[in-house]
Amino acid sequence: MTVNSITSNDAASTPGQTASPDSVGGNSTLTQANFLQLLVAQIQYQDPMNPQSDTEMAAQLAQYSSLQQSTASAGSLAMMQADGLVGSTVTLQVDSTHTASGVVSGVVMSNGAPQITVGGTNYALNQINSVTPPAASGSSAATPATTP
Repeated sequence: MTVNSITSNDAASTPGQTASPDSVGGNSTLTQANFLQLLVAQIQYQDPMNPQSDTEMAAQLAQYSSLQQSTASAGSLAMMQADGLVGSTVTLQVDSTHTASGVVSGVVMSNGAPQITVGGTNYALNQINSVTPPAASGSSAATPATTP
């Protein structure tokens, strides 16, 4: 038995017709859940007379593991980027006509993405228009040594 397409609750497709990425989830990127769902469906509907080889299964599991590590790395990188903004003055695009400015007082995670806190309100990193680093708290210049 061959499966021509996998349907979701969001989009119905007929056999022989594949769903476009936009019709499945509203975006064109595959998530870990999508990848796992496809893998399970592939195992569920494989032909018992022509099963998938163990090397193909190992390769797909390795791809899944790689996807997990990549997702975790991207989240860590975004968090480090947001942490580096604490103490900086930022200008933010609040909506299409309003901007805000203030000092970043903290970072919070919301739905798996870091957000900066400015004036008690959380903003996404993609709302930042400009960043002014904090003023140096001390002089890092070396003082010349004097000889008596």
